Amino acid sequence: MPAPGDSPGHRAGAAASPVAGAVVVRPRSAPGLSPSRANDYLQCPLLFRFRVVDRLPEPPSAAAVRGTLVHSVLERLFDAPAGQRTVEAARALLAPSWADMLVERPECSEVVEEDEGLSGWFGGAGQLLETYFTLEDPNRLEPAERELKVSTELEDGLLLRGVVDRLDVAPDGALRVVDYKTGRSPRAGYEGSALFQMRFYALVLARLRDRVPAMLQLVYLKDGTLLRHVPTPAELATTEKRVQAIWAGIRRTAEAGSWEPRTSPLCGWCAHQAICPAFGGTPPPIPEGAVELSLGVRPGGR
Repeated sequence: MPAPGDSPGHRAGAAASPVAGAVVVRPRSAPGLSPSRANDYLQCPLLFRFRVVDRLPEPPSAAAVRGTLVHSVLERLFDAPAGQRTVEAARALLAPSWADMLVERPECSEVVEEDEGLSGWFGGAGQLLETYFTLEDPNRLEPAERELKVSTELEDGLLLRGVVDRLDVAPDGALRVVDYKTGRSPRAGYEGSALFQMRFYALVLARLRDRVPAMLQLVYLKDGTLLRHVPTPAELATTEKRVQAIWAGIRRTAEAGSWEPRTSPLCGWCAHQAICPAFGGTPPPIPEGAVELSLGVRPGGR
């Protein structure tokens, strides 16, 4: 489940740019943390502020919108009975899934290039779906849950939340947590961020179901790679401590108002360079009360 400032689903980007002079009011949920927002803070505290506190709009990116579309198709695919979950059936779901996306988020249409057209757009998404069928046979699967919103509160009051793409439950009750990725798999030794997300989900599910998941599985559709990991109770205990440490850092930063930028190669994909001090910009003032509303923290420790 998204934390405050999370984009819908995981993946289509933030809301369309507001009309000049208009006040955009979006509902906020209780302060908490999701894997994506935790990674935002670790990547750049200022980016976290822009997304969670200021809730600044970001234009949709082609990669994020395509990811949302493919996730939607893979969720709907399991509505069909076993035996009818084919590549052709998946491709046939692209158009209705896209139409539904545009009803909710019409700005997503901006990512389709004129010279590409819808046929080219669907073609790129279709290739990712074809790769999926080389990695799993959906006709042999009966997911217990799809797009499962999960949340749990730790003893210190921190609310953890997220959305699990798919949860498989074996006859003996063993849990397999599955997440689809439409990008490439990480290079050897660089799996940390992806595994942090999966361990985060495993921690939440273990608390909810009183059972450590037996398998964490990442399905990379760009290069056809499966990344599997067997979590342990000790790992999840370490993950809980790490999440609490990240949240403590967020609270300290919020109380001090020290939302400093942290530059990295990922800055090239940031939608907020124009207002980032690292690139000569000036961040806007934080809206009155936004820090306390978003994070339950008063700047200055008041």
